[in-house]
Amino acid sequence: MGLPDELVISKIYMIRNHKVMLDDDLAELYQVETRRLNEQVKRNIDRFPLDFMFQLTEKEWENLMSQIATSSWGGRRKMPFVFTEHGVLMLSSVLNSDRAIQVNIQIMRIYAKLRGMVMAHKDILIKLEKMERKVDKHDENFKVVFTYLKELLNPKTEPLHKIGFKQKA
Repeated sequence: MGLPDELVISKIYMIRNHKVMLDDDLAELYQVETRRLNEQVKRNIDRFPLDFMFQLTEKEWENLMSQIATSSWGGRRKMPFVFTEHGVLMLSSVLNSDRAIQVNIQIMRIYAKLRGMVMAHKDILIKLEKMERKVDKHDENFKVVFTYLKELLNPKTEPLHKIGFKQKA
């Protein structure tokens, strides 16, 4: 039953400085209809404060759609809900299926791995900065090495350009 980690990771997005998952994606992973997932959430809304779940704005939805290059054909009547790590965890208590429980366990493990990767990344950057301070300030060779290492650890993110054809009106 295990899902590939890459599949789950590809469904985690950064919105409002939170790692979140879309209601559609979670419903697909749980093998339930999005409508059913959202009904269960609404029936148990007290379990989902704003730091567990929130609804996207139209602008956030448009930005996300442009990033993931998903077709907008068909559209949605309402903006999607997104669930933070805690919201995903809470979903297992309102969706009482074996599949939901197993998928949630896997998602929680992936969130833990992602946190570990971020912490390791920070540790490497701190060690690199300490080493840089110890190196002779006049040694240009080391300065170049440190500059490149920092660029590798902190890549510059440039705005994504849309790819595809524009339809004439």
